[in-house]
Amino acid sequence: MPSVIIVGGGLAGLATAAALGGAGFDVELYEARGFLGGRATSFPLAPSEEDSVVIDNCQHVLLKCCVNLLDFYSRLGVRERVQFSSEFHFIEPGGRVSVLKRGALPAPLHFTGSFLRLKFLGMADKLAIARGLLAIRREHETRGDLDRISMLDWLREKRQTPVAIERFWRQVLVSAINEELDRMAAAHGFQVFWQAFLAKADSYEMGVPAVPLGELYAGAAWKRFENVAIHLRTPVESVDASGCVKLAGGSVRKADFIVVCLPPDRVGAVAPGLNIDTAWVEYSPITGIHLWFDRPVTDLPHATLLDRTIQWMYNKEGGRYLQLVVSASRSLTDMPRADVIALAVRELAEFFPAVADAKLERAHVIKELRATFSARPGVEELRPRAVTPAENIFLAGDWTRSGWPATMEGAVRSGYIAAEAVARAAGKPIRFLQS
Repeated sequence: MPSVIIVGGGLAGLATAAALGGAGFDVELYEARGFLGGRATSFPLAPSEEDSVVIDNCQHVLLKCCVNLLDFYSRLGVRERVQFSSEFHFIEPGGRVSVLKRGALPAPLHFTGSFLRLKFLGMADKLAIARGLLAIRREHETRGDLDRISMLDWLREKRQTPVAIERFWRQVLVSAINEELDRMAAAHGFQVFWQAFLAKADSYEMGVPAVPLGELYAGAAWKRFENVAIHLRTPVESVDASGCVKLAGGSVRKADFIVVCLPPDRVGAVAPGLNIDTAWVEYSPITGIHLWFDRPVTDLPHATLLDRTIQWMYNKEGGRYLQLVVSASRSLTDMPRADVIALAVRELAEFFPAVADAKLERAHVIKELRATFSARPGVEELRPRAVTPAENIFLAGDWTRSGWPATMEGAVRSGYIAAEAVARAAGKPIRFLQS
């Protein structure tokens, strides 16, 4: 079978390796760091401690509409390690909880009962949202300007109320796309609501890995791929159209095909001959805040927090260890970590009164300044495709043209698209994409 070198061990590279390795290609994957998963990984909080707690870089979740990511997990034999929930908890300051879940009606009416019972929205807000959802269903395949206008422009065009925009549309979309509504192409907002909330009754269900993210891609998962070799702590210095890959230290490897799965700021340095345009890339940050208390402060598995900086809470260990997430977190970028922690604890106490009586034993803040590219209007046509000017070199990554925004699903889709391109070039066309 043809040989393939994959440069980069993030989700895009791993998906490419799993797809091509499963199809019989001989695959060598080189990753500069000592772990796999890229930004979707985990690490020991105190590496010098033998029994250090392991934390995720940031809480990564998926929805059941992420069919390619689920397929990737199945290929690795770890799909059962993702636990799905069919309830979304919205909490207002003061602690009032509303639950969104599907009922007995078929899609797209499956949320009707719980939606009407949401306490954080008034009737005028609900009517506006219903009009908006109907408009998405009507326009998602027919409207041609969705990548040229912002989601906020579209929401205002559809006469959404300020409360509906802030407490519903923004709460869902900023977390999903990692961008603010006025900087987000409407096409991406449409995709989230169509795929996750309207197309199928169970597509919205949220999956949270039951183990640290790094365990999903651990060495044991790759033992089923006898023809895939993973090389950690092996940086690639350059690739060229002759099929040669130069590793740090000067050694050279050669393969029939190469797939470059690097962040946009690294592609030009490693593969300058491809002339990949990355000038359009702007980044949007994500901040993850880990808090350990001396006692349980909530029994909810997760919740979205309204009207404050903190957007999501995930219960990681019996209500004592919580992970908080702030997407598009530009307001926190320059804030000292101690101030971020103080802000998080102060806001958390507004939703969970038990926080006020609990002692904070440990805290950790992770600011991912280059978490995703900014999915602003006009960017979609600038995202590069898998095929490059070199017929034997291909490109993957969540920033490439995957058909999805920069999510784990988008990364895996890009890997599968690149794998399909390799298979076609090898004269062995295979379909890997699930949708």
